[in-house]
Amino acid sequence: MRQNIKRSKIVTVSTVRNFDKKATKVFLIPSIVLMENAGKNVADIILREFKPKSVSIFCGGGNNGGDGFVVARHLYNNNVKVKVFVVHDEYKYSGDARINLKIVKRIKIPVNKISNIKGKLRADLIIDALLGTGTSGELRETYKEIIKKINSLKKPVVSIDVPSGIDADTGLSLGAVVKANATVTMAAIKKGLLKNEGKKNSGKIYVVDIGIKAEVSG
Repeated sequence: MRQNIKRSKIVTVSTVRNFDKKATKVFLIPSIVLMENAGKNVADIILREFKPKSVSIFCGGGNNGGDGFVVARHLYNNNVKVKVFVVHDEYKYSGDARINLKIVKRIKIPVNKISNIKGKLRADLIIDALLGTGTSGELRETYKEIIKKINSLKKPVVSIDVPSGIDADTGLSLGAVVKANATVTMAAIKKGLLKNEGKKNSGKIYVVDIGIKAEVSG
């Protein structure tokens, strides 16, 4: 599952968008299947490399958060104690992310608002599923505060796709950046992981399959 990053394709955000569009429109892979594959493979990396007994997953409002919900379910199914923290109430989520949030709640994984966190989290590992490759421009203060909270916890962190708070093309900070010990990125390496704040904060990079090769769909 882990690819040699020296052999992995390095892509821009526009390439990622074209990849996703081609996967769904040309190869007819439903987007929720891509999300399921991504989350399952991220969970497999986490189980193999970190062997956590407990995790706290911080989920943003978009598809990166949706990936986090899938990761939560697969870790839970492997007897990891999981807590999910969300930025929004359920009704503000949409599409595949909302479906996966509903599943998480239905199987009774604890879900709490990030704003309700008090004190230290008793988790072996923090999973950053806040912001993905579509993030650009200065972060809202809410996200800056959450990122600062994650960094203050002094726990190992795995980021999904990119460390939250970097521009996935330039690697520059958008106001605050999650300091990850590892980043599990989808299909191909994003350029920003290899430059500037992205390079400093990505940790060990893993590339996982989402159901179609980047070389086929690129």
